[in-house]
Amino acid sequence: MDARRSLAPKRRAIRHPNAIPRMTHTYELRIYYQDTDAGGIVYHANYLAFAERARAEMMRALGAPHAQMVTEFGVMFVVRRINLHYQRPARLDEVIRIESRILETGGASLILAQNFWRGSDSLAVLEVGLACVNAQTGRAARLPAAWAARLMQ
Repeated sequence: MDARRSLAPKRRAIRHPNAIPRMTHTYELRIYYQDTDAGGIVYHANYLAFAERARAEMMRALGAPHAQMVTEFGVMFVVRRINLHYQRPARLDEVIRIESRILETGGASLILAQNFWRGSDSLAVLEVGLACVNAQTGRAARLPAAWAARLMQ
């Protein structure tokens, strides 16, 4: 058996006990030269930056922009964990889309799935755990009720 195959992560559906079907937000972007390596392929760390932009736009679309979260409630989200599985490379000048959806909402946390697509080709699958923290102290804080309601849409 090929050693690369045995180390590849197994594909499986991610199910969470508190998961509720929610809307999927779509964010499109073009790959620029600055996003790529010398071979014209998107540098691996840039997927994280793209995912962050897509999450910020999803929050804005839900009526819960990050800046408002800090000014109104004194809390913010920080990344607690990320699992990113690369499947195919994105290349210079391609337009890709990132589909983001909330899988689970906890008292002080969110789990999101973000899928990267080029047309019908899956490029990468990302799952990110976000923690809600006090903006001043960095300590865990409950999601404000008004925001939790927006995120449950």
